[in-house]
Amino acid sequence: MKKFLFLPLLAILTMAAAPNFNNVDLASSTIVWKAYKVTGEHTGYVKMKSGKLDYSGGKLTGGEFVIDMNSIKCTDLEGEYAGKLEGHLKSDDFFGVATYPTAKYVITKAIPTDSKGNYKIVGNLTIKETTKEVKFNANVTESGNTVKATGNLKIDRSEYNVKYGSGSFFDGLGDKTIYDEFDLAVTLVSKK
Repeated sequence: MKKFLFLPLLAILTMAAAPNFNNVDLASSTIVWKAYKVTGEHTGYVKMKSGKLDYSGGKLTGGEFVIDMNSIKCTDLEGEYAGKLEGHLKSDDFFGVATYPTAKYVITKAIPTDSKGNYKIVGNLTIKETTKEVKFNANVTESGNTVKATGNLKIDRSEYNVKYGSGSFFDGLGDKTIYDEFDLAVTLVSKK
């Protein structure tokens, strides 16, 4: 009888002793964007609304992050010009944040590529109610009470019905063409 009581207790203690990294620290986590046009580029950031990393035993097995689309900020312009660009990106021409206030990425596979914390990430990105598979390389490190995952995603906005200024949909835009692909540099930090 004592043996049967001991086994569940041992299992509970083992789980309690294992590092538990889950919810993302929103203050330490970042998403930086870079978009390109014929005449240059724009940069900025968006904030995360929530996120989690499924990480235990020194391995990443899953996770997700939700982007607060209302938080779009431009960092390469100032004042009125930054405000105009941010407003335009939030409008129905681009991300329609009044209707679609969040975007979400969910990891479906985290495939280790070496023993140094490098992974091939496969997951689903949802923007404006359209979900597409997006793959990227990431690096995950554990230090003390912290796990940090970093990766760079290349997103084709035309796949998410974001058509404004796209040469894929409109002819004769010339130097007003905005390229379809933009970059997201994502850093997720999770603490025990």
